[in-house]
Amino acid sequence: MRISEITRRDIVDALQEEGVAWRGRLDEVAFLSRLFDLSNLPSTDSRFEDAEGDICQHRFNNDDWVFHDPRFNLMHGDDEVFLRLLCETIHPVVRPDVTEATRLCQLFNEYLKNDGFQLVEKTRISGKPVYVGRHVGVAATPGVGVARVVLVEADAGYVAQQITRMEAAVENDPGLAIGTAKELVESCCKTILGQRGVDIPQRADLPQLVKLTSRELALTPDDIPEQAKAADTIKRLLSNLATITQGIVELRNRYGMGHGKEATAKGLTSRHAKLAVGAASTLAVFLIETHRARCAATSNGEPAAHR
Repeated sequence: MRISEITRRDIVDALQEEGVAWRGRLDEVAFLSRLFDLSNLPSTDSRFEDAEGDICQHRFNNDDWVFHDPRFNLMHGDDEVFLRLLCETIHPVVRPDVTEATRLCQLFNEYLKNDGFQLVEKTRISGKPVYVGRHVGVAATPGVGVARVVLVEADAGYVAQQITRMEAAVENDPGLAIGTAKELVESCCKTILGQRGVDIPQRADLPQLVKLTSRELALTPDDIPEQAKAADTIKRLLSNLATITQGIVELRNRYGMGHGKEATAKGLTSRHAKLAVGAASTLAVFLIETHRARCAATSNGEPAAHR
């Protein structure tokens, strides 16, 4: 039991405060039958033979009773059972509204991260995400925390999903983390170019996207005036953008998701994934913040030299 009782109670309280029905569009029996064999759980009411009879009789008394019923032991039992219940509350069969399911997933993850757990997308059914619980540890990946704050505002849907998947996969699936790191930078570049009305070549790869974005944001070394303070340092840092992106692409191609490997191929470890994720997050944040600064300067009528 690594998910503390405090975290579990916080999640239950949050559901109540949000007015969210944990069973979604199903009734209690239909929902709990997806998780437990109700016919083999004893009744606590002498009038009934099993737990299903109890539920049918008492389902309207207390909407949160399931979390405190000792037969289910959700407050003090195995982490896996508790995580499975949370995943079921946002399963497409239970909660068909993807926006609501995503919001609840983010709510759950805000509490679960304190104990090193997250719900992450495992697969899709009819285009809707199905989640699974994972232990990801409590050690933060450099750059991801800032990326979550800065980038989610740019795209609260897909980008938020990429960051969550990337962060969750660092420990358990480094290949997925590396592949998602590449996708994160691609998404940010396309977001910036789209908002600035720039046509994106249909088959542009990541280095090309970063180069195009850098040119649009006037980030190429030639655009740094010699009189600027620390001009040489700024130029040197910006010239490394292509190196960073090319490195992420090569890692993804060799070890990440998206390409078949030989049966004997060995993947990278979490520390390598953290390097790729950290670099991608830092680069993406820099590009998005520069884009916003340029837009703010333009709206304020500042000359280009001051942007």
